Amino acid sequence: MQQRLSSKLKLFIVFKMQVLLTGANGFIGSAIAKSLIDEGYDLKVIVRNKSCRFDEKVEQHLCDLSNVKNLSFEGFANVDCVIHCAAQAHVKQNDFIVSQSKYRINDCDVTLNLAKLASAYGVKRFIFLSSIKVHGEHTEPNTAFKPEDDPSTNDAYGLSKLEAERQLLRLAHESDMEVVIIRPPLVYGPGVKANFALMVRWISKGVPLPLGVIDNKRSLIALDNLVDFILLCTDRARSPNATNQIFLISDNEDVSTSTLLRRIARAYGTKSRLFPMPIRLIRIFAKLLGKSDVADRLLGNLQVDSSKARELLGWYPVVTMDDQLKKMAELEKISEKI
Repeated sequence: MQQRLSSKLKLFIVFKMQVLLTGANGFIGSAIAKSLIDEGYDLKVIVRNKSCRFDEKVEQHLCDLSNVKNLSFEGFANVDCVIHCAAQAHVKQNDFIVSQSKYRINDCDVTLNLAKLASAYGVKRFIFLSSIKVHGEHTEPNTAFKPEDDPSTNDAYGLSKLEAERQLLRLAHESDMEVVIIRPPLVYGPGVKANFALMVRWISKGVPLPLGVIDNKRSLIALDNLVDFILLCTDRARSPNATNQIFLISDNEDVSTSTLLRRIARAYGTKSRLFPMPIRLIRIFAKLLGKSDVADRLLGNLQVDSSKARELLGWYPVVTMDDQLKKMAELEKISEKI
């Protein structure tokens, strides 16, 4: 009996799937890394500097992905799937041409070079974390972006992601490597930064906000839901229909900005101090403060249709919005006590 169990264990180790992850120190990448480790995958990560957050089981490779001309990476050997999460951080540049150039080098060129190397080493699947910005910033009321919609973006970041997608799909059709492209909307969860973290801070500190009657609709994706979907696509046996497909995913519960802020307040055990103000006045004040883009996101609609993930892969969100917000609040309380 013991010999039979030992044989099964050896068989599991031999066929243990190896995954290479980029962006493993980031908000999304670190959550993916933890889940892959918990699920028993052999994990390799590409990092600029070795991190103590990974245990000895994780194989860390030091590499500057932006140096695309000299990129030669033997870490792809024996890898079954690459999950590419690394991306150029927001470029604070008023010059569109300069911004587009930086995004193209660090998002498009890096992605294509990684994919070519992965294909050369026999990697079976390449998962690319793109962005809903490929479609644009807004949807009309009661409409939603779909994967098959023609991309419509004038944003430098969105354009670089779109070009990377096109190059990847071209490579997939010319090689044996499968490609999966995921375009998430705003991702929130423990460790979130930028505008979502700012909203949480406003609410938790009881800051009065003139957003009490915003009647828009926005799709979001909880970090736990995004990670679950990525892990599903990582396993080719569980997701054969994901081959060379583009997916838009969300929590499947679109909310207004007002509703979102009230849910954050409930999760954090505080009151939402929202008061009504005409949208026109909000936009005027935002323009005076140079925050028109922030106002557009707070007031506008952005909905995605994630039915393709359900129909092709049978995927459904594993947590609700309230679940994820509650988890954020609980983990923040724990970190404050440490």
